[in-house]
Amino acid sequence: MRLPIHTQIMPGLPTTMSVRLARLLSVALIGACLATPTLAKSKPKAHHASAPAKSSLVWRGDVATANGVVNEVAKAWEKSGHGRIELQPFNTASGIDAVASGTADLAGSARGSDNSAQNANLTFTPVAWDALVIVTQSSNPVRNLSLKQVHDIYYGRIHNWSEVGGNNAPIDVYAVASPGDGVEYSLRSLLFGRGNQPVAAPRLYVNTRKLEEGIALNPNGLGVSTLASISGNPKLKAIPINGRPATAANIADGSYPLFTPLYLVTNPRSPKAAQAQAFVDFMQTAPAEAALRKHAVLPYQDGAALVALDTSRRSRILAEVGARPVRGTPVSAPGATYAARAAIAPTSPDTVAARQAVERRRADEKDNARLSRIQGSVSDVTVSSVTHANGSATTREQAAGKNFGEVDANASQTMTTYKVAKGDTLSTIAKRHSVEVAQLREWNHLKNDQIKLGQVLRIRNR
Repeated sequence: MRLPIHTQIMPGLPTTMSVRLARLLSVALIGACLATPTLAKSKPKAHHASAPAKSSLVWRGDVATANGVVNEVAKAWEKSGHGRIELQPFNTASGIDAVASGTADLAGSARGSDNSAQNANLTFTPVAWDALVIVTQSSNPVRNLSLKQVHDIYYGRIHNWSEVGGNNAPIDVYAVASPGDGVEYSLRSLLFGRGNQPVAAPRLYVNTRKLEEGIALNPNGLGVSTLASISGNPKLKAIPINGRPATAANIADGSYPLFTPLYLVTNPRSPKAAQAQAFVDFMQTAPAEAALRKHAVLPYQDGAALVALDTSRRSRILAEVGARPVRGTPVSAPGATYAARAAIAPTSPDTVAARQAVERRRADEKDNARLSRIQGSVSDVTVSSVTHANGSATTREQAAGKNFGEVDANASQTMTTYKVAKGDTLSTIAKRHSVEVAQLREWNHLKNDQIKLGQVLRIRNR
């Protein structure tokens, strides 16, 4: 017989429970005691998991600056315990737009501010020096270009590699489509006196990386990149300029003429402005400078003397290439503008306008004659379709004094022919006869610069 067990829960209130219930209660109490230390230990872990992580910064910008500056320096920054840099390399315009709109904290650019309203609200800090390099495929035999030759290639005056010591093949000029691309802008600023100069480069790419990939596949390709960007790429070579190769030493002493600062761009109104500035300041530390030198990039402090050389360098380059700083659209821009815009959007209103500008210019060249070596004054003269004419003029009416009121002119143009010989190109023939390539194409109804051995060309005498 099982005897009841009496226990007193409250005074005066006896309660009876079975032995089995008592055992179960004991087990439960022991389990609760054992669980208490475990719960106590778990509380600090939960608190630790909720601690805020180190903040990261977003960098966006051109591929050249990413390769030359940010990749290695970002690793040094993170290794020093400052946090993480998220890299989004694309092109200059996208980086500056992102910093201005707040979707990125830092931008990379191979050009300074263009003084636009957007750029005026941002801070451009130079952090390094790099070389602008004219690149072609490694198999291309050309070993040197003068600044004048580079200028004329981009201007559309030189079309064939044979004109600069290479093979008889057209020069396929590549460029980045974005008008504000840092690398393109800086080169054009040096060669033409303004960074937004239109050039004769119908092959357009979204960024420098894609441009490099295109040239690596084409032995006749040519474009501009930076020394840091192509460093270690066996498929590309940088052509020396005026006999000077692009090296860190030649950048430092200014003997390589196409050097350029690299910039980090920040927004002083950004919530992370202080952290972004801390990264900019980090560029002056020993770990950051060591990271730059791995890519043949010169830390900005090491090239302090280049700042003083910049103004005289720009003037010297413009004088050498026969250019000067210009305002408005230069004479050659319509053709270059049309070539560039047609490659991007053939049917856009801007492209149509550019084509009409080209057609108007060509019509003017056909319909307007040039009068030279004339003494006195000539007024109310109309001449149609006569260029470099030989003939005679008769005075119909002579006004008082030395001025002629009306003149009848009958003139005939003389044409000669030329038979294409071995090694000839349209450019060399044009130069030999002191005419333009475009005129040879027009006179002979040529669609491009390709000519055949033995082909007979019509050439107007000057």
